[in-house]
Parts: sequence; structure tokens; C-alpha cells
Amino acid sequence: QVQLRESGGGVVQAGDSLRLSCASSGRTFNRDSLGWFRQAPGKEREFLATITRTGSTHYADSVKGRFTISRDNAKRLVYLQMDSLKPEDTAVYYCSSRDAILTAPYYTTINDYSYWGQGTQVTVSS
Repeated sequence: QVQLRESGGGVVQAGDSLRLSCASSGRTFNRDSLGWFRQAPGKEREFLATITRTGSTHYADSVKGRFTISRDNAKRLVYLQMDSLKPEDTAVYYCSSRDAILTAPYYTTINDYSYWGQGTQVTVSS
């Protein structure tokens, strides 16, 4: 019964940076793979980034080089640092988690994840 809560969203201008945080209640947080997704109005939920329990990362092509996912196991937090934001980044951003083994692959689909936060709005104006 993992609970996730995103924070850090807001309204920014194109070119600005924003850092999202997600706090997990997971008792075995350090064994989880973690992910960030977003969903814009009228669009499907889109994979952005994932980080494994060992700290390896993988990104969608649309955000590679601009977004950075990281985790702090001691604090049970996962972050998404977003730089060079564009209007097309406007969406509700969600964090997610799932149990994973040490050698787990990168999980990139909605169905890969077991738990989700309620989302935080990010709006980028031009």
C-alpha cells in the first residue's frame, strides 16, 4: 500500500527550470524502480524517465538532455529536474513506483508500475 505524493509544480516561462519531488511511503523504497510520467489535456499519459534501484536512468527522447531523474533512498524521495522548459511540457506530472529485483530492466510503460501519485500541474508559458 505505497502512497506517493508529488510536489513542486507551478507556472513558469519557457526556458525556465523546475524541480519536482515525489515522496514515497514505501517500506522498501530502495528496492523500487521509480518513474515519471506526464499527461497533457487530450493526450495519453507519456513516459518521461525512470531510475532503477541501483541508480541507473533512462529517458524518453523528448526530454533527454533536459530532464534529470534522481533518487534519495534515505529520504524516500525521487526528483525530476526539468531544465529548458518548453510550452509543450505543459502537463500534469505523475510519479510512480514498482517493486523490482536488482537486475531489473528499465520500465517505460504505464502498466509496468503499481503505484501512482495524484499528480502536480506544470504550466510553461511562451
